[in-house]
Order: sequence, then C-alpha cells, then structure tokens
Amino acid sequence: MIPLSALATEVIAIARQAGQAILEVYYETAEVAVEHKADNSPLTLADRRANQIICEGLEQLSTVFPIVSEENKAIPYADRKDYDYYWLVDPLDGTKEFIKRNGEFTVNIALIHQQRPVLGVVYAPDLDDMYWAARDHGAFQHQNGVDTRLQAREFQLDEEGLRLVCSRSHLNEATQAFVDRFHQPELVASGSSLKFLLIATGRADIYPRLAPTMEWDTGAAQIVLEEAGGQVLNDEDQQALRYNKENLLNPHFVAYGRQRPVK
Repeated sequence: MIPLSALATEVIAIARQAGQAILEVYYETAEVAVEHKADNSPLTLADRRANQIICEGLEQLSTVFPIVSEENKAIPYADRKDYDYYWLVDPLDGTKEFIKRNGEFTVNIALIHQQRPVLGVVYAPDLDDMYWAARDHGAFQHQNGVDTRLQAREFQLDEEGLRLVCSRSHLNEATQAFVDRFHQPELVASGSSLKFLLIATGRADIYPRLAPTMEWDTGAAQIVLEEAGGQVLNDEDQQALRYNKENLLNPHFVAYGRQRPVK
C-alpha cells in the first residue's frame, strides 16, 4: 500500500518549486514569450521550466512511477496501457490566463492508479493557494503548513440560483444550453483547474465542460473535488472520468458538488 498522505507532502513541495519557477518568468518577463506547438496552443518558457522541475522531482522520490505530462506526452499507448500507477502532470494549466496576466493558472500533479486519480496536488502560484487530496483521506487546502479540510456545498439540481462555473475562454452553444436548464443560475468565471476548486471549497456548485480538454487538465483537480464530496462525470454515460485511455482527450464532462436527490 502506497502511503498517499506522506507522498502528498513531497509532491506539494515539488509543486511549490515549479510554481516559483513559473512566477520568475511571470514577473521578470515584460512580455510573455510564446511559442506554438503543433496544435497551435501556446507554450511558454514557464511551461518548460516547471515541467523539468516536476519531472526531476518525481524521479527522485523513493518510489518512482512513469510520468505522462502535457509537455512530454508522446508515449505510445502500447507502452503506457499496462501502467498500474503513473504520474499525470500539467506543469502550467491556464496558459491563456498566464499570458493575460490574471493570475488564474495552476500546477497540476496527479497519481493515477488503474485509470482513476488517487492523489492530486493543485497549486495556484500567483495566488499562493495549494490544494491536495488522496483517495479515502479527504481533500485539503494547505496554507502555512496547516491543512484545512474541504467540503463541497450540498444542493439540489432544481434549486434557484445555483452557481455555475463557466470558463473565461470557452462558452459554446452546448454550455449555454446546459446553463439554460437551471432556475436563475449565477455564473461564476474562473480560469484553469481553479474551476474545480471553486466547487470543492463550496464557492460554486456545478462546472459544465462541454468542450475539449485533455486528461492532464483534470486528473489532479478531479480527486480533490471527489474527496470534497463532489463528482466529475462523463456527460454521456454519467460515470466518473477515466484515465490512460488510448486517446488522451477527455469526453465532455460536468463537475458537481454534493447533490441531494430532487424530491
């Protein structure tokens, strides 16, 4: 049995180091230097520095697992399909938020076991907000060496004024149609994986993501939300998101806080 709580402490330290490297670029560069990957998404110096720190840190742990990262994702499925445990890393989620300089970007490190996240650390370096969770251990905000347990808000889907999280960068027809199902919902804007954390901390209730994301965008935040009492469900089959698929693209999904059955 892997001691997940002790492992989380080490991963928190790695995430903080990566966050510091990101902030050095964020504050010392007058204009963020942007390159473009094959899919035309932005790649910054901060991505690469954070990825190097995270990968080196994970490789120095007492127990070493394979690493699948946004920045080194070209591992053939034939090689990774039999992974029992592996690290899933997004060194800088919210690159667009980083370039816009609104602070809403995160470092995300998840440990995946048999297609489910069992450990996750999410760090927002500009906000100095650190969150972590481990399967069956709970979800926590980590500040000044102290862990505060997180609990998602309980609600019913037919309530008036539910708080729905919508991306600053993505609001398509399907998302608008989803929002229109609710009674006078309040829309809450946020970037990166912080959208999940709004639900885990009780500041929002539902996050529909009916647009493309990749597995590394969601793994760490999913376990935090699940351990806070919420769910991240495939919008088609209403099952929890699964990982290490042949195609690393996520299905459309909806993240929820703690639902009470509608009477």
